[in-house]
Amino acid sequence: MNARHLKQIDLVRAAQQVGVKLGKSHVSQYVSGKTVPRTEILNFLATTLDVDEQWLLGHDTTAKTATTRVERHTPSSASGNAEGSASETRTDRRNESSPASIHLEEEGIPMRQFHKSTKLDNVLYDVRGPVVDEAARMEESGMHVLKLNIGNPAPFGFRTPDEVVYDMARQLTETEGYSASKGLFSARKAIMQYAQLKNIPNVGIEDIYTGNGVSELINLSMSALLDDGDEVLVPSPDYPLWTACVNLAGGTAVHYTCDEQSEWYPDIDDMRAKITDRTVAIVIINPNNPTGALYPPEVLQQIVDLAREHQLMIFSDEIYDRLVMDGLKHVSIASMAPDLFCVTFSGLSKSHMIAGYRVGWMVLSGNKHMAKDYIEGINMLTNMRICSNVPAQSIVQTALGGHQSVNDYIVPGGRLYEQREYIYNALNAIPGVTAVKPKAAFYIFPKIDVKKFNVLDDEQFALDLLHDKRILITRGGGFNWQEPDHFRIVYLPRIEVLRDAVGKITDFLSYYRQ
Repeated sequence: MNARHLKQIDLVRAAQQVGVKLGKSHVSQYVSGKTVPRTEILNFLATTLDVDEQWLLGHDTTAKTATTRVERHTPSSASGNAEGSASETRTDRRNESSPASIHLEEEGIPMRQFHKSTKLDNVLYDVRGPVVDEAARMEESGMHVLKLNIGNPAPFGFRTPDEVVYDMARQLTETEGYSASKGLFSARKAIMQYAQLKNIPNVGIEDIYTGNGVSELINLSMSALLDDGDEVLVPSPDYPLWTACVNLAGGTAVHYTCDEQSEWYPDIDDMRAKITDRTVAIVIINPNNPTGALYPPEVLQQIVDLAREHQLMIFSDEIYDRLVMDGLKHVSIASMAPDLFCVTFSGLSKSHMIAGYRVGWMVLSGNKHMAKDYIEGINMLTNMRICSNVPAQSIVQTALGGHQSVNDYIVPGGRLYEQREYIYNALNAIPGVTAVKPKAAFYIFPKIDVKKFNVLDDEQFALDLLHDKRILITRGGGFNWQEPDHFRIVYLPRIEVLRDAVGKITDFLSYYRQ
């Protein structure tokens, strides 16, 4: 790449022109040697870079065996198949530094290699991706890195309510065995009552499923629903697990735009334009990660109307529904759609500062008759994973009842509120940076002036900031945002830490040009 004066973004754009699916994170992983491109990607890279495929894989192309392998993958091969078969691909990618491999090659026996599934080719999770890997390497070498990349409250001094810890400890000996697959009765009853308080219609105890965090349930719900080619509307920017789980399940994530000029609300016209006869569902993330937006009832109503018109399911990720500021109120979209089938996700990880406990749930509501077969699929997968973490389930009733300590954080004088105020004003004071004020959660998604800073690659921007200032952020592309002009900051650290971070970012941008 250096010899051809090419950057990662150049390869991505070249791939788009010829219809090859290639992302910047994929290129980063190939460059670092963490993953090996599959055949069609390898062909494209070798052609674009004008190098031998096997050399690109790190093989000695002067060796006789290597020459033979090259011939098997070139258009001039006897088979005429430029890509080669899947079995050839898996056989031919060898670790030639291995003594066993050398021995086998001397005897003319190819060394078998095991590679990741091609289903992962369109799966990215940059919240814990290549830039995070680089940060880990730096830490291992003794450097301190300020991690503003992940919404994990515990490292920043947010403590689990004492009552929750006490109740779990008291019940440990009673939670050593499996629970029912959907969860403990006490936990599901408390969740059902919480759903009733949110005005979610037609919810009984059998409509509640506990999970090891919402993440597990998103994966489960997509796997139970999607066939190859089914389309799901997913927001851009999104929490990347949604896109990943849709793609892993064989579906296609179709991204609708959230409009920064309109408080990051979904662009309903864009959503409507992307509905096809293959569309089966709409995903909303409300309150939103990564933007911190909170959708008002009038926006939710437009989404409901659209789903009703096209008979679509609604999946609503509401994990931050108790972290709403400015006196605003969160409204569950399911409460506005009693005639549609809705799946609502929430949990305790963020509101009760117990991300490590992995307490999540999903609630089925509305017209369940139209989803009878789908619910059977959910039940099958739920049974297969046995049950979610039982000790964690045991504190759901305690956590959802009584005083909600999170309320102390989200009002003037509270930590989250004051940190939100500081980071919003401080970022907007940096020349070339603007940000919409978040209404909920603990994220902000600022925009950088790409012309001012000549930013073409947001992953490179994140790496440069990490190397120069030891600050770890998540690039906008990690949230399936298509332009290299945004990044996410987690504002969980105390103000004095945020002040130091903003000072370093300000200094960095005073000289940075990509």
